Amino acid sequence: MTPFRAPINNASDFVDKREMAAPPGSARTGIPGLDHLPSALIATIMTKLDIPSILSLASTCTACRSCAAEILSFLPNFHLPDIAPSIDLLRPLLPQCNPYLRSLKMDCTRLDDSSLDFLLHPSLQDLCLRNCADFSGRLLSELGRTCKDLRFLYLSSVAEKRGRAVDVLHLEEMLSGCTQLETLILMFDVSIFLRHSFARVWALASPKLISLEIEYISSVMMTELLNPAVGLHQSSSHPWPSVLPNLQKLCLSVDYITDTMVSTISKCLVSLTHLDLRDTPIMEPRMAFDLTNNGLQQINAHGKLKHLCLVRSQEIAPTFFKRVNDLGILLMADKCSAMESICLGGFCQVTDTGYKTLLHSCSKLYILRVFHGTHLTDLVFHDIAATSCSMTHVSLRWCNLLTNLAVTRLASNADLSTLDLRDCRNLGDESLRAISMLPKLKTLLLDGCDLTDAGLSYLSKGVMNRLVSLSVRGCKRLTDRCISSLFDGNSNPELRELDLSNLPNISDAAVLLLARSRILIYELRMRQCPLIGDTSVMALASMQVDENMWCGSSLRLLDIYNCGGITQLAFRWLKKPYFPRLRWLGVTGSMNRDVVEALARSRPYMHVTTQGEELGTEQWDNMEDAHLQDYDDVDEFEEWLLGGGGGEEDGDDYEDEEEEEEEDTSDAEMEDAVGHES
Repeated sequence: MTPFRAPINNASDFVDKREMAAPPGSARTGIPGLDHLPSALIATIMTKLDIPSILSLASTCTACRSCAAEILSFLPNFHLPDIAPSIDLLRPLLPQCNPYLRSLKMDCTRLDDSSLDFLLHPSLQDLCLRNCADFSGRLLSELGRTCKDLRFLYLSSVAEKRGRAVDVLHLEEMLSGCTQLETLILMFDVSIFLRHSFARVWALASPKLISLEIEYISSVMMTELLNPAVGLHQSSSHPWPSVLPNLQKLCLSVDYITDTMVSTISKCLVSLTHLDLRDTPIMEPRMAFDLTNNGLQQINAHGKLKHLCLVRSQEIAPTFFKRVNDLGILLMADKCSAMESICLGGFCQVTDTGYKTLLHSCSKLYILRVFHGTHLTDLVFHDIAATSCSMTHVSLRWCNLLTNLAVTRLASNADLSTLDLRDCRNLGDESLRAISMLPKLKTLLLDGCDLTDAGLSYLSKGVMNRLVSLSVRGCKRLTDRCISSLFDGNSNPELRELDLSNLPNISDAAVLLLARSRILIYELRMRQCPLIGDTSVMALASMQVDENMWCGSSLRLLDIYNCGGITQLAFRWLKKPYFPRLRWLGVTGSMNRDVVEALARSRPYMHVTTQGEELGTEQWDNMEDAHLQDYDDVDEFEEWLLGGGGGEEDGDDYEDEEEEEEEDTSDAEMEDAVGHES
């Protein structure tokens, strides 16, 4: 492993990055470089890059900076998935004169209504705006007025900040204006709209809409949306116009999943192929506000459903679907023989009989997810080899009656790529022996299982060389030896995500072993580990993946929340130039607020969480993983942003001096905070 390097506290202590990255045409070599290439050639190359790469390249020389400023005016795609720019930084990046802009994906944490003129272009067809809490309903209105050619729209957290108003009239203007919309994702609480007007405006929605996702809506509002006559008591002599006639995918989070809502969805949406319903009741629902066998029988009335998800979450209260049993599953299975994906959560009265019926009836099933299967046992998988199912994704969370035998039977599905066995408390080392033989497994989640260091050694002899994501969170019996058991002296070239959280016997020694393995990890979670301390942070900061990468350069997410040995010393190693690609950091904020705030100011484009929140942008990532690029020059990209974007050559020296002053100031603030605490 590379020896530890002392933190750099002064810009003069290291060579300027622009000099180190100087093109071959610099004064050091005398060889013609980028400045001597035709600008058209440079611009053509840059058009093949994503936005962070373009701006990183722009920071290297005047020629690239000039070309970047030019091509930003005709780029068709502008994607910044994990950077939240301010309006001052956005202004030079999104010129209003770009008639070719088709796709825009942006984190709007630092933006508000004043930025709408820069964000909304008439040419847009694909628009994703996250964290719109500081926007008002005007965002919806302007979308309808300006972006009439939109096909795909994703909005999250709209008007969630206090004082930001949003009205059903704003929604009406958006739905009536975006006549070409095919996919609409509203990741905020739409129950804020007036109920009696909400259903009416959806009659204006684009007939081309085939996919609708809503973060939260009441079951009554959804029922009235599809059949307004229910809420308005309208006579049959005045039929209501058809709503969402071509919808194929519907994903909702509601207060209660009810027979009435399920029946209305099944009858009104004749083209539905994908239905995802989730609820989180605060108490056990009454009969009228619950799902029963009768409601389950109404599912797939038109026979086109391919994907079904019905989940009752225990996030707020321990509630279940107590009025659904094996009979309801049997009645549903008769209409679901063509089902390809099934997810059931909270069905506490369903036994092995019901689950086996699904496996034997759905011959095309390749995704099976069961949460809180309180009566699910090994018998479900006893004869799974005799079925025609060829499953690739299996999730069995909180199924505490399952034993190693069930996993052994399940492993007969050689096509499994994702296996989620979190919180199955009776699974032990013997299950890992079967899992290790799966040739296509990429994701393995084993949180809370009864595993030992010796058991993990089974993985190192088989599947470990292919895994991309591994989680052993909360496996209390694991010790430092689990790292050597996993990697057994061999580096895994595929592993990108590792979760070692809530392991009381894991110490800095384990992280040192991990650093020596030189694994190109992007996400490392070690929260709630009392023996993890400053040494771990220093080891990761000095970790050398290969000869050209160091300073913890591969990590994008690091969660060390509530780790017992973390002190102010660790924060010195979390500053630049260490961890240059880090975008998510979880720490304990109560340790020293001044140190945490100084770190956040010195790295404004890093999300620093201090209250124990789970890290990452899961919804965004799942929406379209392809837009999360592998940035090789994130430091230069951030430098470009902090420098205010493009500038003329005459201003380069001034910008560099200003950047150094800002960095020195942030470093000084942190040093003062640490020194004061000491």
